[in-house]
Amino acid sequence: MKLRHPLLIKGLGLCGALLIRQWMNTLHVRVDYRACGDHPADPRKERFLYTFWHETLLLATHFRTKIHVLISQHADGELIAQMCRHLRIGVARGSTTRGGINGLWDLLAAAKHSHLAITPDGPKGPRRRVQPGAIFLASTTGLPIVPFGVGYAKAWRAKTWDRFAVPHPYSLATCVGASPIFVPPALDLKGIAHYRSLVEQRLLEATDEAERWATGQPRRGWARRPNLLQAG
Repeated sequence: MKLRHPLLIKGLGLCGALLIRQWMNTLHVRVDYRACGDHPADPRKERFLYTFWHETLLLATHFRTKIHVLISQHADGELIAQMCRHLRIGVARGSTTRGGINGLWDLLAAAKHSHLAITPDGPKGPRRRVQPGAIFLASTTGLPIVPFGVGYAKAWRAKTWDRFAVPHPYSLATCVGASPIFVPPALDLKGIAHYRSLVEQRLLEATDEAERWATGQPRRGWARRPNLLQAG
């Protein structure tokens, strides 16, 4: 059943935001900044485009800085947008499948004064596959991409395309940031494909590192190596 009544959506959005905030505040969150430096940075000094998989969207509520996210214009997206607003997360409405132009213009405007965040495999997948839109956005705004991998020690998984994760209360959540990827402007299709593959690789590596850390497995240590990727 789809929600249609605006007042009901607003009420559920407020309740959902309060529940998410309380739930996520129970987590023990650890972050490995060694490859990327301290993040999120002060958006008044420098801004970034943060990427993380759609399944780990809940942990974005831990960002304590000015940030805008892209939310689908599908009917269910309005409820998510309302929750984001109550969580003080800026919202641009659109996706690769609906309202993409409007969402892009909103993000371009927000990029002048805010960080951006995008789930590059959303809103419909395939799971853990970066879509070209994230590369186009980075190329157009000039914002470096910072891939963030997320791992949970214990989580419930939904039977959805992304296997959306809901971490157990009071459990461990880990984040591993990869070094910023600088995407040059005016890319052709070959260039977009190159950086799409590169961002996907780094995001998969960061996710593997975070999941190993969360579950107590030996870490590969790739994040400790210098990895300053410049345009070229």
